[in-house]
Amino acid sequence: MNTEDAIWTALEEVIDPEIGVNIVDLGLVYEVEVEDQGHAKIDMTLTIPGCPLADDIVKNVKEAVTAVPGIQEVDVSLVWEPKWSPARMNDRAREEIRARQRLM
Repeated sequence: MNTEDAIWTALEEVIDPEIGVNIVDLGLVYEVEVEDQGHAKIDMTLTIPGCPLADDIVKNVKEAVTAVPGIQEVDVSLVWEPKWSPARMNDRAREEIRARQRLM
């Protein structure tokens, strides 16, 4: 597995605490870029601007990505264009959300 793929896999472990689904399946991660010397750049968004858990999510992203072998530094940029919408979620995220709603 190359480093970029390993980063995407690591990001699948980062859960949006309000929704309970990982940020990749939610479509919150827009771009992953690996630069020389163990530096990764992540462009991502949140479900809403001003999310009260933004700092926690960014911290979790940095921790997950720095755990990837060869990555020592991570820059996370929160971007708001394109705006996130539920249409960005994949089918797995939709199924997880439906399953949680059925349990309520």
